[in-house]
Amino acid sequence: MGYDVAKGEEFERKAEKKIKGWGMFGSKYEDAADLYQKAANSYKLSKSWDRAASTYIKLASCNLKSDSKHEAATAYVDSANCYKKISPKQAISCLDQADIGDLCEQEKDMDQAITYFERAADLYQIEEANTLSSQCRQKVAEFSAQIGKYHIAGEIYEQVAGYALSNNLLKYGARGHLLNAGICQLCKGDIIAINNALERYQASDLDPTFSRTLAFDEEDAAKFTIAVKEFDSITKLDAWKTTLLRRVKEHIKAKELEEDDLT
Repeated sequence: MGYDVAKGEEFERKAEKKIKGWGMFGSKYEDAADLYQKAANSYKLSKSWDRAASTYIKLASCNLKSDSKHEAATAYVDSANCYKKISPKQAISCLDQADIGDLCEQEKDMDQAITYFERAADLYQIEEANTLSSQCRQKVAEFSAQIGKYHIAGEIYEQVAGYALSNNLLKYGARGHLLNAGICQLCKGDIIAINNALERYQASDLDPTFSRTLAFDEEDAAKFTIAVKEFDSITKLDAWKTTLLRRVKEHIKAKELEEDDLT
């Protein structure tokens, strides 16, 4: 362990010397980043989690200065993972500072965004910041649905709705979460699963118009379009819902064409 700490300190000194020395603005920070990465790895081998975490933050700073935003976000996550072993609060701070999930969303890297928001949700839950944890899980559900993982997304929205119903301040948002869960069910195209889900949602004493919104004729794209337009006139559909409902409509139209070919 002592050897690994010493190697980490050596790499860290070289990185700081590289930053203070001459060199092209971008390249010297790239070189320093490489040394900080080695230093952090050495600290991790010695289980010096605090030193490894602080080194990853220095690495993130170098990456930002060389305009490597994604690498900076990754470094913040690595720092958070080290802090998680000794201080969940500091781990959360790293994730907040990186704004990692939003960065991945902007870069259309949904798989990475899901990973980061899942980590953030777990950390918030450790700190019993349940509302923040729930918000992160909603992001996981949103991105999961976008990449076609409707089953996972639907389950998360149902869990979030359950949490909302148990909280007097949040219970009025439960209907919206269950609507999202229902849309995920529609995307799956399993009419039995949809009906089972509707029965569960109705048991939550929600608005009776809710079930009528999700009920649709699976063989009639025109009727489905009318139902969506009627709902949109009452409650404006956001981009996420519009995208998923468009997928449902395309699925129905494809089924209609398939049946026409058989007749």
